[in-house]
Amino acid sequence: MEGPFYKGGLKFSCQRCSFCCGHSPGFVYLSKEDLLRLCRFFSLGIKDFIEKYCRWADYYGGTEVLALIEMKNYDCILWNEGCSAYEARPVQCSTYPFWSWMVQDEQTWNEIAADCPGMNNGKLWPPDFIEMEKKKYDANVPIERSEVERLIRESLGN
Repeated sequence: MEGPFYKGGLKFSCQRCSFCCGHSPGFVYLSKEDLLRLCRFFSLGIKDFIEKYCRWADYYGGTEVLALIEMKNYDCILWNEGCSAYEARPVQCSTYPFWSWMVQDEQTWNEIAADCPGMNNGKLWPPDFIEMEKKKYDANVPIERSEVERLIRESLGN
């Protein structure tokens, strides 16, 4: 087997265009680790953070998972001329555009690159880095409602 199409690496440098942060409907799913990191970053309790920044999204298998609010123009609630939580942003955001389905083949990569000026431009990322980001993305499981409710109960001492 000759390896992935990106065996020579892929170029990407964020242009701060916000394409991946809005403009079209989508979900930024939060894992437990994402939620706790964002709560620490904003110095908010779990319940308060969720009330201010989150929504419930239908997910596979009939479950509901936590996602960031999407504004009417489809921008992420954390977007304000840049990510207001960049240092603590969710794994889904920090691994973009090296998501497993985006790098599955060259055609998919280039179709997405047509809308993202940072893709195929700038820094050359080596294949081992891309593989690491893919694994992070794939391992980042959205937190389900029941787990969030349990965390809130625990944080309130119930």
